[in-house]
Amino acid sequence: MNVLFFAALVGYFAASVFQFAGAAMKKEKPRIAARVLLLVSFGLHAAYMTWRGIAAGRVPLANQFEFASGFAWATAALGFVLYGRIRQEWVMTAAMPAAFLVLSYAAFQPREIKDILPALRSTWFVLHIGSAAFSYAAFAIAGGLGVSYLIQLKKGKNEADVRMKQMDYLGYRLVCLGFLLLTVVIFSGAIWAEQAWSSWWSWDPKETWALITWIFYAIYLHQRLRLKWQGKRMAWLAIIAVILVVFTFAGVNLLLPGLHSYAR
Repeated sequence: MNVLFFAALVGYFAASVFQFAGAAMKKEKPRIAARVLLLVSFGLHAAYMTWRGIAAGRVPLANQFEFASGFAWATAALGFVLYGRIRQEWVMTAAMPAAFLVLSYAAFQPREIKDILPALRSTWFVLHIGSAAFSYAAFAIAGGLGVSYLIQLKKGKNEADVRMKQMDYLGYRLVCLGFLLLTVVIFSGAIWAEQAWSSWWSWDPKETWALITWIFYAIYLHQRLRLKWQGKRMAWLAIIAVILVVFTFAGVNLLLPGLHSYAR
């Protein structure tokens, strides 16, 4: 299993390098190589997660390592879907590094397969954790698009350019998707918490920061829909929001122990 995991990690890194090289040189061959590498790495990653799930006898999303691996896989999957729909290279430029960075974080976590606690043995497990993985993936790519947008502005691109408008709009749509899934995460988590701990909400650090993240993205959507913010300001908001996502995902587990500490 470790061979599959590290092969996928190296593949994501190589795909990112080729993608950036192709974008910098404006050459198609490195970009094609990047897509092939990403596809192969994605397949290896999927094989790894399947093998681990079979070995564990459960969905492999029960601890920090497994969730990070699932988060990276969801990011790559979402990147592929988006690229297949709109065929724009900047989608892959945002998705590939995000998948690599998250899987790199996973590589530093303990990889032992352990039995899950009784609190995790619930029908809500897959919905809650799976929604979180794809929610974070959507937010990560939206943040990556925000970075790409600002870089293009630095290069002299006009915000009225069709490509820039596409990038801005896709970032907004990804935030909508992530926000919807994060809402599912919070509500399913509340129901699960009531069953496991007899409390809908306990202000556990993970719950609190998930709510803070949700509120920030609600502000993002309010600014977009009510105040008609677009372009540069929304790119900055998407980037700042990803910092909250990263803290909710990793920082809370490392710095703020609570009821969710079993997921380390």
